[in-house]
Amino acid sequence: QVQLVESGGGSVQSGGSLRLSCAASGNTYSRNCMGWYRQAPGKNHKEGVAIIERDGTTKYTDSLEGRFAISQDKDKNTIYLQMNSLKPEDTAMYYCAAGAYFNDGCKGRLEWGLIYWGQGTQVTVSS
Repeated sequence: QVQLVESGGGSVQSGGSLRLSCAASGNTYSRNCMGWYRQAPGKNHKEGVAIIERDGTTKYTDSLEGRFAISQDKDKNTIYLQMNSLKPEDTAMYYCAAGAYFNDGCKGRLEWGLIYWGQGTQVTVSS
């Protein structure tokens, strides 16, 4: 089993920055592929934001690359999402997720989601 705990959400003004953290526990194999997803108010699906494989390979949703950056600290079993130049449309619940996917399989999960999910952390951007 994998457990994921997000933190770092909050309210910021447009143009501001936030860094989300996701502390993971459980066997390393099952969380080889980790990522961030978000669900905006009124939407019934989660959108992939960024994904990172344990070897450091990353993939982003095209529209967010450049403003968002995913990273990891393997010693702390934590992944991060640095969000800069935030816009009101970035307002959403942000979820950390993990799964036993590798290489192209991991990249492909940016669109389809992963197996294990955290409870989410709310990000609100005001104009």
